[in-house]
Amino acid sequence: MTMPAALPYVFPFAVFLFLLALRPHVPLGAAEYPAWTVIIALSLLVSRRVLSFRLQKPVGSVVVGIAVFGIWIAPELIWPGSHSHWLFQNALLGEWRSSFAEPFRNQTAILALRFLRAAALVPILEELFWRGWLMRWLIAPRFEQVPLGSYSRFSFWATAVLFAIEHGPLWDVGLLAGIAYNLWMLRCRRLGDCILAHAVTNACLSAYVVAAGRWEYW
Repeated sequence: MTMPAALPYVFPFAVFLFLLALRPHVPLGAAEYPAWTVIIALSLLVSRRVLSFRLQKPVGSVVVGIAVFGIWIAPELIWPGSHSHWLFQNALLGEWRSSFAEPFRNQTAILALRFLRAAALVPILEELFWRGWLMRWLIAPRFEQVPLGSYSRFSFWATAVLFAIEHGPLWDVGLLAGIAYNLWMLRCRRLGDCILAHAVTNACLSAYVVAAGRWEYW
């Protein structure tokens, strides 16, 4: 039996969402970080035949990643507490608070695993899903016949909006990030460039979280 075409793009993201949904009901404590790292890494093995890290514009991808990091933190730097407004924190979007427990914030090994997940694993699984699959599937259900970086107005904006919704109370910066990554996909037409841009954003944000103590971004 052949593997469904969408599975390599969708499966790792679905595993990640399952782990997020499971966390409140099955707390693992410190064991969460090595366990999640292994589970997500194993899920990505399903994607190995479609995953490419070839780059068209590596320097540009780094610049885009840094720019999106700036977008991510700018509102709270310019208007501290802006995300406490009901537009961002409500019954639908949830509460903006850290999921990274305070006892782990001084444990180097756990910090390293959390950083690895944010900067290396999450960009791969999210770009596979959002830009690798959904952006093409919304153009045509037989998405594998749609080249990476193909454009339709509906596909572009639906992907950006859903990416924003995924980020809950930070939907505003999530929307801008989704637009930026979508535009970069249109420009580069390479999954590798979007993964690099996303990884740079998450690495910068993770470093900022630890250095500035802004744990709510984690």
